[in-house]
Amino acid sequence: MKEYLTVMKALSDANRVRALCALQHGELCVCQLIKLLKLAPSTVSKHLSILQQSDLVESRKEGRWVYYRLPRKHGSQVVARATKEAFRALAGSDAIAKDGKRLRTIRKIDPEELCRKILSRS
Repeated sequence: MKEYLTVMKALSDANRVRALCALQHGELCVCQLIKLLKLAPSTVSKHLSILQQSDLVESRKEGRWVYYRLPRKHGSQVVARATKEAFRALAGSDAIAKDGKRLRTIRKIDPEELCRKILSRS
């Protein structure tokens, strides 16, 4: 029960769901997610922390940069079912489609260059 509630709470925020859906297309640097979501770095980090605590995403650090991705193996049926249902339910969403389009543009920018720009504004 506790795991289910943790996952559902993590998925109860539109920006966290948008980030999760963006990760369907592969690993993203935090700065790419900041650019996509148009939120402050600290806000995006908090959202990603909540997603990670619920096992919906995993991260790796490479130098100064942190990259997030969907788990390579779902640790539980709760996580696997929740993500599968979220992706299915939002497959035709206009907001997710717009994010996908923006993400294609964002991916064309070198992540290190993007991170430097974002960090210089902070």
